[in-house]
Amino acid sequence: METIHKIGRRKTAVARVYVSEGKGNITINKRELNNYFTTPTLQYKVKQPLALTENEKSFDISINVHGGGVTGQAEAIRLGLSRVLCELNEENRAILKPEGLLTRDPRMVERKKFGQKKARKKFQFSKR
Repeated sequence: METIHKIGRRKTAVARVYVSEGKGNITINKRELNNYFTTPTLQYKVKQPLALTENEKSFDISINVHGGGVTGQAEAIRLGLSRVLCELNEENRAILKPEGLLTRDPRMVERKKFGQKKARKKFQFSKR
């Protein structure tokens, strides 16, 4: 099996996921998963597609991720990993689709408008 490459995105985070056969090592920006995402919640988000398809120890995963915050990056990685698993085995799609792991979350930050403090918040109005 050669290396399979897919991209996952969430907000402004972009994750490039490279999967090859191996022992289950996950490297993010040349750092171990536990060093990059320190909280168990974020580690669970990254490993979720692997756990659902029972592939935790089957592949070596190398990830380049940039932009956004830690949660956005974790969810971008999760989407990229889900896409790779679907390409490897079409049966994985039936497992991941109901969990919502193949859906790109379209929510982005709304732009700030001129004449306003933020996207929706206005400057204080004084009648007199």
